[in-house]
Amino acid sequence: MVTSTKLEPVLSRLRLTYQTGQALWSIDPDLPAPPMRAVARRLHCNASNLTFIAKQLEDRGYVERRRDPHDGRSSVLALTPEGERARGEVIAAALEATPFAALSPADLRTLAETLANMAEVADLDRSQI
Repeated sequence: MVTSTKLEPVLSRLRLTYQTGQALWSIDPDLPAPPMRAVARRLHCNASNLTFIAKQLEDRGYVERRRDPHDGRSSVLALTPEGERARGEVIAAALEATPFAALSPADLRTLAETLANMAEVADLDRSQI
């Protein structure tokens, strides 16, 4: 797979696995630091698995675990400046290798709108079950 061959060297250099890379990608630096349970949901994993992933990211200096300001019993994962840089490298490598790279900005917007509409319909269908 082209994406794998482009992504593997970047992940290796950053000392990331596919799982830790995906976790890093899922934390948007432009949004408030997400609760760990939200990251676990995004990654479709359980809390103990995410704790292991978060520890690896912490050990590499990519994230900090902090107390959730809204729920002192929970933790959030905040990107460090090094984590933001690494996240950018992972995303750039993945996007370079994707077939979507050949699409124009207008085509990408159309695709994003279509996918958002499909997700909305899927949510509506699920709520009627």
